[in-house]
Amino acid sequence: MFLEKGFDGTTTRDIAQEAGMNGALLNYYFRSKEKLFSLVFNELFELNFRGMLQIMNEPISLKEKITGLIDHDFQIFKSNPGLVTFLQNELHRNPDRFLNAICLEKSRIISVFDQQLQQAIEAGEVRPITIPHVLQLIAANVQFIFQSKVMVTRLWQMNNEEFERFVADHQQIVKDMICNYLFLPKADC
Repeated sequence: MFLEKGFDGTTTRDIAQEAGMNGALLNYYFRSKEKLFSLVFNELFELNFRGMLQIMNEPISLKEKITGLIDHDFQIFKSNPGLVTFLQNELHRNPDRFLNAICLEKSRIISVFDQQLQQAIEAGEVRPITIPHVLQLIAANVQFIFQSKVMVTRLWQMNNEEFERFVADHQQIVKDMICNYLFLPKADC
């Protein structure tokens, strides 16, 4: 319900009805819509960051990590189509909750990935860039396709199956584009 309607558009009555329980029971277990929302937000946030953390800490090449992060984000948003809008709305509605959650995860995510990125920059394999720029490149190029689904499908008269093929093609384009930007061609000796 929160993914579909957001925090403000969802009532406890809606949630209770969807769950097949009465409102009093919902209040007994969760005390308030805000507390229930916090649980849902934390679960969705953890789902996203758990996958990122796993990829960033794997003993694989930097290029494999970057393409893995792109694939992870596409999979998360394909599986949860309302998640992009949910995250955007929550970022604007309650930026402190969002920023606090990110700050807790930031130190777990950054260390191994940062070392690998810095080593690649020093070796001349990757153009000088910071982690926030890498992550923003990925987020912007992945999230917008899901956020603009209604516009894209109507403008280009796509059905759901055609849109899914479009997303798969776009996923490969994003991987190629970001890797071609980040990784420098090897100099011939």
